[in-house]
Amino acid sequence: MLKIFKYTALFEGVSYLVLLANMLIIKPNNLELYKTLLKPIGMAHGVLFILYVILAFLLKEEKNWNKKDFAIILGASLLPFGTFYIDSKYLKSTN
Repeated sequence: MLKIFKYTALFEGVSYLVLLANMLIIKPNNLELYKTLLKPIGMAHGVLFILYVILAFLLKEEKNWNKKDFAIILGASLLPFGTFYIDSKYLKSTN
């Protein structure tokens, strides 16, 4: 399950960055393209975010994450590049 969480964290982080790029780069230059991409990108990111949180709760006891580490892991999903930090700090032992 840890390997699935690692990939989910990676894809969730990438989807967040793509969503931000759509909003900050594409929207001012091409409103039609922005509107076309918003729903599929937003839906993918939403599903990945929910999966990330569910997997974090399922892995909490298995990995013996204390409350502080668990809060950092959950909070990282709210920050751009946060899940990449979690991958390097907490999930690096997984291939």
